[in-house]
Amino acid sequence: MRFSFGGSKMGEKMFTVLTRQPCEPAGLKALYRTPTIIAVVVLLVSIVVLVSITVIQIHRQEVLPPGLKYGIVLDAGSSRTTVYVYQWPAEKENNTGVVSQTFKCSVKGSGISSYGNNPQDVPKAFEDCMQKVKGQVPSRLHRSTPIHLGATAGMRLLRLQNETAANEVLESIQSYFKSQPFDFRGAQIISGQEEGVYGWITANYLMGNFLEKNLWHMWVHPHGVETIGALDLGGASTQISFVAGEKVDLNTSDIMQVSLYGYVYTLYTHSFQCYGRNEAEKKFLAMLLQNSPTKTHLTNPCYPRDYSTSFTMGHVFDSLCTADQRPESYNPDDLIAVDGTGDASLCNAKVASVFDFKACRDQETCSFDGVYQPKIKGPFVAFAGFYYTASALNLSGSFSLDTFNSSTWNFCSQNWSELPLLLPKFDEVYARSYCFSANYIYHLLVNGYKFTEETWPQIQFKKEVGNSSIAWSLGYMLSLTNQIPAESPLIRLPIEPPIFVGILAFFTAAALLCLAFLAYLCSASRKKRRSQHAFDHAVDSE
Repeated sequence: MRFSFGGSKMGEKMFTVLTRQPCEPAGLKALYRTPTIIAVVVLLVSIVVLVSITVIQIHRQEVLPPGLKYGIVLDAGSSRTTVYVYQWPAEKENNTGVVSQTFKCSVKGSGISSYGNNPQDVPKAFEDCMQKVKGQVPSRLHRSTPIHLGATAGMRLLRLQNETAANEVLESIQSYFKSQPFDFRGAQIISGQEEGVYGWITANYLMGNFLEKNLWHMWVHPHGVETIGALDLGGASTQISFVAGEKVDLNTSDIMQVSLYGYVYTLYTHSFQCYGRNEAEKKFLAMLLQNSPTKTHLTNPCYPRDYSTSFTMGHVFDSLCTADQRPESYNPDDLIAVDGTGDASLCNAKVASVFDFKACRDQETCSFDGVYQPKIKGPFVAFAGFYYTASALNLSGSFSLDTFNSSTWNFCSQNWSELPLLLPKFDEVYARSYCFSANYIYHLLVNGYKFTEETWPQIQFKKEVGNSSIAWSLGYMLSLTNQIPAESPLIRLPIEPPIFVGILAFFTAAALLCLAFLAYLCSASRKKRRSQHAFDHAVDSE
């Protein structure tokens, strides 16, 4: 092989190539080694970081309940309005709608039906309680907290007597609550049957007859537990509700199917309009006046001895419940003087005439006024007016019929001056009427509902269970929560989502760049090797 070292261009080119070639492989390796190591290290670190934060984010997350929800119900009764605040878990644990009462406020003054002549004044009565309610519900939840007003027998009577006045009262209430920060769902007059059913639901819910917690703290239906009947005595109506036996007349409107927590109950419920404590006493006073020799003065055997008072004819006869007893020559402003005689025996006999027991014609499945009622069964809870009257007699819980009768007799035999010593909270209007109320309850339960000496002790006279009042309002809220969809649980992540996404994006991009760079180096190295191989082949061929 000849080598030429002459001055030709070919010779210079060849010399240049031959003299540089031995140095390039070592330089190339030195040039590529450091970036390659760095790229590999960054790639491995990125992969480790990506895997680590993903595992932490998935397995270290904390599931939080979505918090509490609140609901407000105003029980607008005939004699007073009571505001209840309820709360329940937003996820409705086990989809049961577990509700508890957290606050109760009695609105000052009488019931909303008394505002028929001045409906614009109704909102003023609510203001004090509503200010307190705002403090009970977190301000951030005000807008999402539903508020309902349910009016009962007092407004049912006003609507029958003067529908325009009843509508104006409701409109005034709606206008007021629309200006409040809560989610107002409306003011409505509920039926007597609804009042009875919701009261029954409340009583059984609080007694634990629908739900109980098992060993795993799950809410389940208690095995083998019977329901309890509900007896409610308001100012204008009274309700009885209980699960009827198998032999019942299904054609009557008083029998209904109630579905709760996956179970169906055949429930008997009836509401007696005008048989609430206040309206019943008006009927009693009207009857006494009818039988009185003078229309300006009467004696009342149920009022305490040495007690005297007076009231207008309108107080007795302006009610729809006493319209058929109204005298022909009637002036609502005429005064009637009333003297109490404290005659326990005569009081008991006279009060019986408030009911029409003869209409049942000795039928076993009839209470009074010809109203169908299946035979009572099981235990009962008596609340509202039943409880307050028993409490005035220094009775509560369960007791015998003889105990109730003897306590009634002793109370009715007291002098008016002795009553303040017997009653822990003395109010003239209630104190003078407790004797009537006790005898009225006796006839209603014994001669009407057919409780006997054997079944009477199955009645529990109660005001509340735990911290929750026994009232139709809780049953109403329970039925509403079953219609409210549960919220999804909240998840607290160990790394805030924006930070997690940022880290994920950064190290993913770093890993991809490192892969691209290593791929480029690998490709460049292959090309160099092919080029070197081609050159060596060309030199060898020379």
